[in-house]
Amino acid sequence: MEKEQSYFGEIGHGIKTLATGMKVTLKEYFTKKSTEQYPENRKTTLHVAKRHRGRLVFKRNEDGSYKCTACTLCEKACPNGTIKILAHMQEDPETGKKKKVLDDYQYDLGDCMFCQLCTNACNFDAIEFTNDFENATFDRSKLVLHLDKEVYQGGSLPNLIDGGADLTIGKFNTKTK
Repeated sequence: MEKEQSYFGEIGHGIKTLATGMKVTLKEYFTKKSTEQYPENRKTTLHVAKRHRGRLVFKRNEDGSYKCTACTLCEKACPNGTIKILAHMQEDPETGKKKKVLDDYQYDLGDCMFCQLCTNACNFDAIEFTNDFENATFDRSKLVLHLDKEVYQGGSLPNLIDGGADLTIGKFNTKTK
């Protein structure tokens, strides 16, 4: 059976709850705030984990050619159709055998879930995720990348692939307000 309180008991309980909430609010209002100075100081202090999945890129050989063989395993492994591969069969003049040649490797960064199923499915170690996270744009069509036509040179931050700035535990680039 529920415990019934009087009318004034319920009002007292409501005032007590309100006072508790106001106490927390006032305490937070008077504490000093600190803000990470992101765009201004990102080159010197921003640390990004090496395992962060920011965007997909082709791995290249020493001569600059890509390792992709157009086998379409990554396209089939992608759960939402982010990767689209166009290829054709071409006869090799040296051996006389036919092999697949990549025409276009289209990757839609805007639709990607960053699940890494494509990189796990690739038997040729041809694609990988980098920790480059600055991919904002005003036009969605600019998020559709053609990986076979671009050579990824790293992000806009120095040493980004190595994690960016050194990680210092307990020290932040902050500005107290």
